[in-house]
Amino acid sequence: MNDLLEKNIGEIVANDFRTAQVFSQLGIDFCCKGNRKLNTVCAEKKLDEQHLIDQLTAVQANRATEAADYSTWALDRLADYIVTKHHHYVEQQIPILKQYLAKLVKVHGQRHPELHEIKELFEASADELTLHMKKEELILFPFVKKLEAAQNTQAKLTAPHFGTVANPIAMMMQEHANEGERFEKIAAHSSNYTPPTDACNTYKVTFDLLHDFQDDLHTHIHLENNILFPRAAALEEKLLKLS
Repeated sequence: MNDLLEKNIGEIVANDFRTAQVFSQLGIDFCCKGNRKLNTVCAEKKLDEQHLIDQLTAVQANRATEAADYSTWALDRLADYIVTKHHHYVEQQIPILKQYLAKLVKVHGQRHPELHEIKELFEASADELTLHMKKEELILFPFVKKLEAAQNTQAKLTAPHFGTVANPIAMMMQEHANEGERFEKIAAHSSNYTPPTDACNTYKVTFDLLHDFQDDLHTHIHLENNILFPRAAALEEKLLKLS
């Protein structure tokens, strides 16, 4: 029990992604704030430590819900998966959500002024995420693949123009934190994506889509912050020692 309590929640999810569902149900951010120890989170949320550990253990024991072990994937495979699965999802959903939110503000904005804030927050997030993903696809991920290739071929690693992979990683993690905070505000303004009693079908669908977008973003950030980034940094350090 004590060993688990001393682990960071991001590390717990990285070791077994099935635990993410427990943290999500409790409103615990395991991606942007994944560097907090489990006992610290329990204290902050006033959670029973043993009960939470029992929940995590039960999920880990349920082999029927076993998820892919991304921590064992090659870095180039993981980077490609993030682009195909998560970057493409964001690109597809942004125009849909922008259209729906614009309609909600026009029709329901007077009775529900919080929609204006939700719309502004999402549009800011959409703009930032679009730039963020391009920086990953054009700068960071190609170098991560270069690291993997250097390890496989035992080639000498050439230093990138940004000095070390730690530099773009730090920038990406800060941007992840910014988006995590933005979606916390969206969740707060939307009563955790609960539509009001007078909501039409479009209202309900939009909130469902926003909720799905947040959940996908959490998984997306987790794969990078807790698996891809630390492994890339460790591999670069290893290769530099060998060169």
